[in-house]
Amino acid sequence: MALPQNQDPAIFEQYVNAESVAAACQALASGDGTIVAGGTDLWVQKDEAQKTFGPRLINISRVGALKKIDIGKDQIRLGALVTMTDILNHAELGKIAPALHEAANKFASPQIRNAATIGGNFANASPAADAVIPLICLDAEIELARWQDEMVASRSVPIADFFTGPGKSICAADELITAIVCDRPRAKTMSRFFKSGPRPALEIAIVSLGFSALVEGGKLSNVRIALGAVAPTPIRARKTEVSLEGKELTNDLVIAALNRLGREISPIDDVRGSAWYRQHLARTYLQEALHDVSQG
Repeated sequence: MALPQNQDPAIFEQYVNAESVAAACQALASGDGTIVAGGTDLWVQKDEAQKTFGPRLINISRVGALKKIDIGKDQIRLGALVTMTDILNHAELGKIAPALHEAANKFASPQIRNAATIGGNFANASPAADAVIPLICLDAEIELARWQDEMVASRSVPIADFFTGPGKSICAADELITAIVCDRPRAKTMSRFFKSGPRPALEIAIVSLGFSALVEGGKLSNVRIALGAVAPTPIRARKTEVSLEGKELTNDLVIAALNRLGREISPIDDVRGSAWYRQHLARTYLQEALHDVSQG
């Protein structure tokens, strides 16, 4: 893989073409490596001097073990190198996790979807990361691997605990994201993903919202509401979830939940949207999700 012609010679003094998780973890062990897979965020950030990178560039795009989507009886496992196009083209995944399919469909352009990976979407740690939102609703965990005692050692972290700030996470400098894992949604689970922007498939979200709930006997359970671009990290609206849990939808309940959400989030004004507008969009998206539930 050729480096960009304008690459600063002080960056990426070494190049490692890792073909296994073990090789990638060994290359990362010194803590001065920069992982690249699709590179759709990395090169932009480098050119705009948004991040400081280590001197060792570690290409993991040939690690076949990280490119698999495995759907079992009880669990879904997405390898870190699964692309947005892979998610869009996986019919079974689209049926059992439709919100994730919707997020991939609204992710950038087709060309970028072909290269952008699910692991990279997490590694970038953007508060507006599209694919993160539906996976928070699925109570997913992220797997991290490192080289320890001459072998690969792994740990799993709930996605809701992974992000610590804009562009920051608990992933250590010597750790590699290897997979996103979640329980398979139960039958009768309804999920949706909403994203705002002048061109939703090509813009960073002004607000994004994911909703998931098990709908049985007219009542909601296991309610999950996740939002992007309304806080320094992707978040869950836990108090609003509680207000809906175990209850049958009524007009009064919907109004109360929308008001609860408005009080729970505290977005900011910026060049892409005002705090008031973000509040309005979040409430509108939740209203749409609850309307879909009421309509079956």
